Amino acid sequence: MQMNKNEGGMGSMAEINVTPLVDVMLVLLVVFILTAPLIVPQSMKVNLPKTQAVTLQEKNKKMELVIESSGALTLDGKQVSDKELERALSAASSNPEAALAIQADKGVPYGRVAEIMAISQGAGVVKLSFVTLAGGGVK
Repeated sequence: MQMNKNEGGMGSMAEINVTPLVDVMLVLLVVFILTAPLIVPQSMKVNLPKTQAVTLQEKNKKMELVIESSGALTLDGKQVSDKELERALSAASSNPEAALAIQADKGVPYGRVAEIMAISQGAGVVKLSFVTLAGGGVK
């Protein structure tokens, strides 16, 4: 800081040096830019199909749908196509308690599972459950 003497002999500050403030702000900006990607939740790396075992008392028998890794469908032990699945679910939707238990292979793309959910909803079966393996929490 520079002091100038006025005619009266009293010293006054003519300007404020903001360089240290700018330096601190730039350091904080760099720190936030570097740490922002690390703050994103680690849940982006998903590996879901293992959960704690849950026992439910079932009043009605659920229809069981198996989605293989190739995308093939098996409804209650019989191979079915998407159209056949839609017809079977439409017939079952007359029962308001109709439910579908989906056993999807770990390698099945989410898009395929979403298609099956859309077919089920379109057919009138809105009670869905997803079957997973017991023996581990979410990693």
